[in-house]
Amino acid sequence: MTDKTPKREKAKAEARKQARQDGPAVARMQGVRISARKVRVLADAVRGMPVEQALTMLAFQPRAGAPLLKKVLDSAVANADLRKMDLDALVVADIQVDKAGMLKRFLPRAHGRATPFKKQLSHITVKLAPAS
Repeated sequence: MTDKTPKREKAKAEARKQARQDGPAVARMQGVRISARKVRVLADAVRGMPVEQALTMLAFQPRAGAPLLKKVLDSAVANADLRKMDLDALVVADIQVDKAGMLKRFLPRAHGRATPFKKQLSHITVKLAPAS
């Protein structure tokens, strides 16, 4: 039984590696100090666009999440470049903006009280695929 286990594990690892090579280029940014709701508006606008058009749109957006989303998109393009994908044919296949943890803080109020408030964090995932 011990003879087959390393071979099977090696075969599984090779299959995972091949799946990563064949799949979309992915980039993640975790624990970003912005609410997921603010970034989702931009993510919905960019989803399905060609990469060049999406980067141009994000460069001129006045919203707080635009520089963060642009940074993740640039990282995904760099990952696609490392995998020798055609950069001109790339499309934003999927963008996920998920809620992360919260930073719990307190604000001093009158009469010695304190009011709690939550600073929300989010995870941003961008997947790029060739246009089909």
